[in-house]
Amino acid sequence: MLEISDLFVSYGAITALGGISLKVPKGSIVTLIGGNGAGKTTTLRTVSGLLRPKSGKVTFMGEDITRLPAHAVVARGLGHVPEGRMIFSNLTVDENLAMGAYLKTSKAAVAASRDYVFGIFPRLKERLHQTAGTLSGGEQQMLAISRALMGEPRFIMLDEPSLGIAPRLISTIFERIIEINRDRGIAILLVEQNAHLALEVSNYAYVLETGHITMQGPSESLMNDPQLKAAYLGG
Repeated sequence: MLEISDLFVSYGAITALGGISLKVPKGSIVTLIGGNGAGKTTTLRTVSGLLRPKSGKVTFMGEDITRLPAHAVVARGLGHVPEGRMIFSNLTVDENLAMGAYLKTSKAAVAASRDYVFGIFPRLKERLHQTAGTLSGGEQQMLAISRALMGEPRFIMLDEPSLGIAPRLISTIFERIIEINRDRGIAILLVEQNAHLALEVSNYAYVLETGHITMQGPSESLMNDPQLKAAYLGG
């Protein structure tokens, strides 16, 4: 569904991605693991059209989207839940959801999407008219995911969904991520510093270090890899 080929991205003279390649098959959950500064967020931002690569190619559903602007990428069915959630904090929950559906012209489709996200995250319905900035970290993450779902994406990228969330809500968030993938068939590219959690929910994993893929394989295999355990799993 998504293929990144030999992608180079630089910030001035600093190389952030040094020719990475990865694939996300249809209906799968693929995780990208790595420490701070490894290039994980840069990868997602480049796929979304928020950054321009120096070279390389991003293909989505068979189409080259490498040079498309961000709004055109979203229109093709690719959603992005950014690091730090980036909700519209001065708007209500309801208004944030409406922003996620801005490309939709059918009121019935918008209503159906709202019903779907309320089924997944009923807490949002209870806080529909509350200002988004007053929500807890976990509730804001629910809103950020729901805002992306309002656009009926076929593919979602999630950047650090567990960051800044109370431990009791992290399991809820990840249960819903699995549910979205299973019930809707939405493919997911997951960036997550909690490597153990990321490997538990994903089918396949890539390890990114200083802009290079250093390891890859089925998540279950990597979970038992001594080198990865020592570096990321505390083993």
